[in-house]
Amino acid sequence: MSSLLTRRLALLASEPHREVLRGGLRGIERETLRVRPTGDLAHTPHPAGWGSALTHPEITTDYAETLAEFITPAEADIATTLEKLDGIHRFAYSKLDDELLWSQSMPCHLPAEEDIEIAWYGKSNMGMLKHVYRRGLALRYGKAMQCIAGIHYNYSLDERLWRILAEHEPATDRLLSPTAYQSEAYLATIRNFRRHSWLLMYLFGASPALNSSFLRGRPHKLEKLSDDTLYLPYATSLRMSDLGYQNDAQSGLRPHENSLDNYVATLTRAVNQPYEPYQKIGTKNAAGEWQQLSTNVIQIENEYYSTIRPKRVIRTGERPIQALCSRGVQYIEVRCMDVDPFEPVGISEQAGRFLDAFLLFCALEESPAITERCGEVLASNFARTVKEGRRPGLTLTRDGSEVSLQDWGRDLLERIRPAADLLDSLRGDNVHAASLAVQAEKLADPERTPSAAVMRELLANGKSFADFGLRQSERHAAYFRSHPPTPEQAAYFDALAKQSLAEQAALEAAPQANFDDYVAAYRNSNLCHDHP
Repeated sequence: MSSLLTRRLALLASEPHREVLRGGLRGIERETLRVRPTGDLAHTPHPAGWGSALTHPEITTDYAETLAEFITPAEADIATTLEKLDGIHRFAYSKLDDELLWSQSMPCHLPAEEDIEIAWYGKSNMGMLKHVYRRGLALRYGKAMQCIAGIHYNYSLDERLWRILAEHEPATDRLLSPTAYQSEAYLATIRNFRRHSWLLMYLFGASPALNSSFLRGRPHKLEKLSDDTLYLPYATSLRMSDLGYQNDAQSGLRPHENSLDNYVATLTRAVNQPYEPYQKIGTKNAAGEWQQLSTNVIQIENEYYSTIRPKRVIRTGERPIQALCSRGVQYIEVRCMDVDPFEPVGISEQAGRFLDAFLLFCALEESPAITERCGEVLASNFARTVKEGRRPGLTLTRDGSEVSLQDWGRDLLERIRPAADLLDSLRGDNVHAASLAVQAEKLADPERTPSAAVMRELLANGKSFADFGLRQSERHAAYFRSHPPTPEQAAYFDALAKQSLAEQAALEAAPQANFDDYVAAYRNSNLCHDHP
């Protein structure tokens, strides 16, 4: 454990400062496909009883029309966050008729591309902008990619904590404004996350297999498990492998997270840099219909697919990078977590407790800048873990040497332990330490990992990913249908649904600028004027 980490933990453990650790927030975004009782993709629109996908704060869609996204409010304790997520699921099922929510990150058996509907948000300019962006994603990556689901974990620390740390840092750091110090501290957290996120994929990856329809005939190096199922024997997360959101346009896009300025500048260039294959497609088709927002490397900032992002809540009409530029980093969004197919809401409290300790460690530990070569090594460690993390004797590269995944993982758990102990001391229990103990068992025995559990289920029950996914989806559906929303929950979500539909109707009834002009104004907002 570094002297900086030791010093910072001691500072936060001291009586005047302990309370600030209670102030951080946790939020979860859970994606899940709607499927028919047969396990095939649903073709119905976003359920009217859920409200408007455009304006509802907690229930929306992501890419495909059938890819629902449930968004919790930000809460101080992950247990509260999960209670809120459970409530959203209960309400969602109460309006779902006979459809099911798919239990896996990788999709069910998929129909032909033309039969996968792109998410629809109504006829307002704002709704059409979101829809056309997704048309562009379909052109660039294929619609099968728009059916992948994950868990996004939003994490922040109390802003007072950063100010306490700044007061005890070297004089050069104290020269930064509070907003700048906080932003750079979150970027440092992200760098440490990149160093160590392979561990999350080993411990929580849960997608070692997929339905063969997902690949659409593309070349691959997967092995055949059964007529409809492909896998890699030691994989932890095929979702996070190069089978996921990857393409040539983004292959050279490496936002530098060594400073907020570098990160912003790289993404700003990407949204303004033409990419010839996309230029050949054009923004409109032969009929004059919009098919992508631009012909640049990425259409908007969110198209850059990353395992973690610096974030700031945006204002109406504001772009994410503009928000970061003007007001700094507010929280981080962890995007690499697979849906846990054995948990009804897709993630366990135990996983959340570990993430909290892991991210606190990343925030407080030393975090030097990452060179381009170092970045390549970190990407390689991550890629090895997602494709063969359970392989006996697997090594990763640490400080120029090869070290076994298990040994490095045990070292990391010991470095994370003081952060977990500090969090437990605030609560007066041992939930974080207990979560670390469970992760240590996974490192000792790969058969205890979620990816191994998925493989056991497949091998014991016909080897079909589609059948396993449907079986788990039915189990979760039975749980939620036997635990309907309370009257208070039902009233709360019914009111939100009604309000969101009214808000969408008001948007569509208001005078609209010409859509071409609307897109041009959006694209010309220039993100950050300081970054050409």
